[in-house]
Amino acid sequence: MDADEFWNLIERARGMAVDLADVEDIAEQATVLLAGHAPRDILGAERVLQELMAASDRAPLWAAAWVISGGSPCFDEGFDYFRGWLIAQGREVFERVVAHADQLAELPEISASAPEGIEPDGEEILGIAQDAYERATGTELPEGAFALDHPAVDPDLGFDDRERMTALLPRLTALYPG
Repeated sequence: MDADEFWNLIERARGMAVDLADVEDIAEQATVLLAGHAPRDILGAERVLQELMAASDRAPLWAAAWVISGGSPCFDEGFDYFRGWLIAQGREVFERVVAHADQLAELPEISASAPEGIEPDGEEILGIAQDAYERATGTELPEGAFALDHPAVDPDLGFDDRERMTALLPRLTALYPG
């Protein structure tokens, strides 16, 4: 499975979901669709998923997740779940936001959740290949099937510097004045 096929699978899953805000449903639909593929294609989907996670492991996106979380520390796991949510939004949104993190402010889901302080969470998306592989083969996805290097993220992102965050993410910080 290549990236185009993976994104087509996500779009089909989104089309099958009852509510596009329900990432768990999108993940379940993607898992069902993926489980119908050959095991090698499921492994390919895991590889693409890991490539997307590596491609989105960027300082501006991490800063955006921090702003959305209300200034709470956004550790690796929470950032992973945030990026899983981003993948569930589809290719166009994913690519646009990875290129320009402040574009998150344009997403209705983000602007609607800002007043309540609801953080996007797509943990379930991260397990679609694992779940599909198990459904298709009755065995677990081979451990460490794909391990990609992630780019080094600047350890001094200056999250506690509101001016820096505002300069980097003006529209998002306007939604989340923290």
